[in-house]
Parts: sequence; C-alpha cells; structure tokens
Amino acid sequence: MKKKIDWSLCLVADVDSAGNRDLLDIIGEAAAGGVTLVQLRAKKLSAAAFLNLGLKAAALLRSKNIPLIINDRPDIALACGATGVHLGQEDLPLKAARRLLGNARLIGLSVSNLKEARRAQQEGADYVGLGPVFSTLTKDTSLTPLGLRGLKHICSRLSLPVLAIGGLDRDNAPAVIRAGADGIAVVSAIKAAENVGRAARELRAALVSGRQAVSEKK
Repeated sequence: MKKKIDWSLCLVADVDSAGNRDLLDIIGEAAAGGVTLVQLRAKKLSAAAFLNLGLKAAALLRSKNIPLIINDRPDIALACGATGVHLGQEDLPLKAARRLLGNARLIGLSVSNLKEARRAQQEGADYVGLGPVFSTLTKDTSLTPLGLRGLKHICSRLSLPVLAIGGLDRDNAPAVIRAGADGIAVVSAIKAAENVGRAARELRAALVSGRQAVSEKK
C-alpha cells in the first residue's frame, strides 16, 4: 500500500549544486524547516556512491517521517528503501520502472506540456513534476516556461498530483498553488539560502497562504 504523501514542498537535493556544503546537512535543516518530500538527485555520482548517499538520506528522513524520492534510478530507489523514483522523459520508461518497483512505491515523471502529462497519467504515474513554470538558471533547458496560465490549463485537465517546478520562490509560490498545483519542487530557493531552515519555513508559509486563498474561493 502506497504511503499518503503531503506534496506541499519538495526539496530537490542536488549533489552537483550543493557547492561546499554537506548535502545531508542541507537535507536535515530543510526537513526541520518543513519540507514534506525530498528528491535526491546525483547525475554524476557512481552507482555505489549514489547508493551510499541514498541510504544515509533515507535513514535521516525516515526518522522524520519524510518520504525520499530517488532521481532517475529505480534500482537505487529499491536498494535504499526509498518511497519512490522520479524519472525524466529520457530515463527508463515508466512501465519498465513499475515492473521493477511494483505498485507499493511511487513513480513520478517530469513533464513539460499537456501531451506528456496526459501520457504519464495514462501509463500510471503517481504524480508529475510539471515545468518549468518560470525561467530558471538551476537547470539548463530549452523549454519555454509555462507561466501561470499554462500551469493552470494543464493542472485542470489532470487527476493526479502535480508538483510545479522551475523558478519558484516564496513570492510566486502562492500564485502557483492558486493555479492548481498540489505543491512545488525547489532547488535554489532552499539550497542557496543562507539559512536553509528559515527558507523552508517561509516557503511553507507562502504555500499555506496560497491554499487559504483557494479555500476561500470554494
């Protein structure tokens, strides 16, 4: 049985952008500040090093009851006991990942348009990471930002959770929630902050503000 997830605030813990800071320290501080989900990304690590990091992150987050999602690698997600895996459009196909992981673990897919999002839903994704919503320097991409209008258009046509990503911060987070996203995924908005825990708390407060606005409209 899949774990119930609070999609509000996902930290994309990226090894390559951690700089001189210890990534596990960043994860721990962000967890204390209120992130509800962590996606561990390590594009350049060897499989052995990625697994070792994954095991440490899983142990850290397990004690705080925060789910860990492994980026790109279903095998490492399985080996470290993660809650699931997040795949890109060029990674292992979703159906193949499902055969490896079974139905008890989550599988998310990065999508950038309605066609990709609908296909992900039809193939059984548990959630999608949708973006970029706004322009971002964190990830090199040629994709055109969706903007709030594009985000709203896609969210309104899906029945699975949507994590918005791309150029998100405490200022635009409420509008993203009002547009229909279930939560946001961020890298630099937390990782680059001088005080990681405070940045996470401020983002959570902004998300609460967005949800209150949605509730008041109903």
